[in-house]
Amino acid sequence: MASKSPDTAGGKLKEEASMADVYKTELTPLQQHAAFFDRNKDGIIYPSETYEGLRAIGCGVAVSALGAVFINSFVGPKTVPDNVQAPAFKFPIYIKNIQKGKHGSDTDAYDTHGRFVPEKFEEIFKKHAHTRPDALTSKELDELLQSNREPKDLKGRVGAFGEWKLIYSLCKDKEGYLHKETVRAIYDGSVFVKLEQERIEAKELVKKK
Repeated sequence: MASKSPDTAGGKLKEEASMADVYKTELTPLQQHAAFFDRNKDGIIYPSETYEGLRAIGCGVAVSALGAVFINSFVGPKTVPDNVQAPAFKFPIYIKNIQKGKHGSDTDAYDTHGRFVPEKFEEIFKKHAHTRPDALTSKELDELLQSNREPKDLKGRVGAFGEWKLIYSLCKDKEGYLHKETVRAIYDGSVFVKLEQERIEAKELVKKK
């Protein structure tokens, strides 16, 4: 059996590696959000990396495993570039095209290009922050999810529910408020970096005791 030529065998790898070029340009907020989960910064997020990222921000094993399967299988196929053949059943998410994975039943604080829309972000709190103008309670978050539901959009509803409930459980304060500044940090992914750093510091503190 003839072996593949180096150019043919390496062509696919070169195409995939080129996706890391996304980091050579300014990322959109949605790309920044996703990039946290690209643990090796090659421009592609595999389920194992999604799992690792979820664990890094404080999710349990079961939630991280289910989240990795759902997120990658739902978002991944939409983001595969036209000139790339994605590995079967590995569901890679290509950060370069992450805007194509945007689901329905959301706040529209990202536009179709993955850019942040300040007006839509402010609308979240104008419409749903009844107790405090700069934070959401659990009940108000449920109201937000309910108001954004689109007919016959089961996957989008599940995605929005999972995302918001996860962030609420990880980021609410002791009184049960999800603060506006925290929600804003979700959209560029900086909240994930903060959560991971807090966990690292907590572990180091335990070791010192």
